Amino acid sequence: MVRESEIRAGEVAIDAPPPSDAGLVFIGRIHTPWTSRLMTPRQGRLDGPVCRIEIFEPWAPALRGIERYQRVEVLYWLHLSRRDLILQSPRNDGAVRGTFSLRTPVRPNPVGTSLVKLVGVEGANVMVQGLDCLDGTPLIDLKPDRCEFTPLAPPQPGDFEVKD
Repeated sequence: MVRESEIRAGEVAIDAPPPSDAGLVFIGRIHTPWTSRLMTPRQGRLDGPVCRIEIFEPWAPALRGIERYQRVEVLYWLHLSRRDLILQSPRNDGAVRGTFSLRTPVRPNPVGTSLVKLVGVEGANVMVQGLDCLDGTPLIDLKPDRCEFTPLAPPQPGDFEVKD
């Protein structure tokens, strides 16, 4: 079962260095039906509930054109997550794996990402399906699905590099 903040058998926590400001600006807030990590899905479902992504001013005009895409990548800050575990036991059986080999919210920089289905845009609100975060989660960024997006700028030399 998902846990709040306990350490399971075999897990290792460290005294993490103090954070330095990376200059992130939260551009909005995510509204979902989940208020507890114990109820939040581990992975979003494209047939899951419709969730609302609220975009703050002055960022709302940046939504222009996003309705052209069926899927959007959502990046968000998992603000209630621990940041100090380097080894974790997902099954709570004593077998551990490194944090970077897991899609856990417990990480040094708790950035969450979901590829979601775009349902619609209503003013400064983006309606989507497929999220897996708590209500009130801070939004870092929105991007079109990289598989649907074709760069609009002219090509540059690195675009054509291939393995030797």
